[in-house]
Amino acid sequence: MRKTLFLTAAAAGVAAACLALTACGPDGGGSDSKPSASTPASASASTAAQPSAGASSPTATPGNDSATPSANPGAGGTALALGVPSRTVGSQLVGVLEITPTTVVYTKEADGTTSRFGTFAVVTTKDASLTANAADEEPARAGGTKGGWRWLAANGQSVAEGNGSAPKILVNGYDGTGRIEPGTSQSRSEVFDLTPDQAKGGGTLVYTDATGAENRWKVPAVDAGPQVADVKKRLAS
Repeated sequence: MRKTLFLTAAAAGVAAACLALTACGPDGGGSDSKPSASTPASASASTAAQPSAGASSPTATPGNDSATPSANPGAGGTALALGVPSRTVGSQLVGVLEITPTTVVYTKEADGTTSRFGTFAVVTTKDASLTANAADEEPARAGGTKGGWRWLAANGQSVAEGNGSAPKILVNGYDGTGRIEPGTSQSRSEVFDLTPDQAKGGGTLVYTDATGAENRWKVPAVDAGPQVADVKKRLAS
């Protein structure tokens, strides 16, 4: 009888031990076998790499296609308005001049002389020397090579300064000549003897410097500029 009770008690102890082992985790550490509620690390990294809602990729700003204005807009064939200065190389490549055509006067008679072709176009200019060297305008040369002034008519004809009866015209007060000292200026004048067609519609005043570069100004078809009254007075004397 005692043997039977001993075997029964031993069996009960083994069963209890098995139940205890069943409750333990597979690693024997007693941890909960349920998956963690936290987001896996790989998923978190993927989410962080995504751009925020509504964000857009940066767009390159197109460059400014407009041409940079030139430091000397009167050179290179661009016609400036009367009264706008343009810089140019001095005679024999010495110094720098700033030339500003200021006034134009049209007249059939001037300084006691009648125009040979119909109309004198008298243009006054202000020439300033801008560098440490004295500078002068490049003179016209024989054969029509570089240098000097000309009138480009609306009909396409080109007229050199001082043609026809123009050499007889002297505009006192606007008769500066020779080299201009640094930091000083002169008032000068150019006279063109034009036919009616060459004077019609105004024209383009062209100055060619020592390098052969042209400086141009658009000249109105009527008297214009701040010295009109003064120039007319001097031409009539």
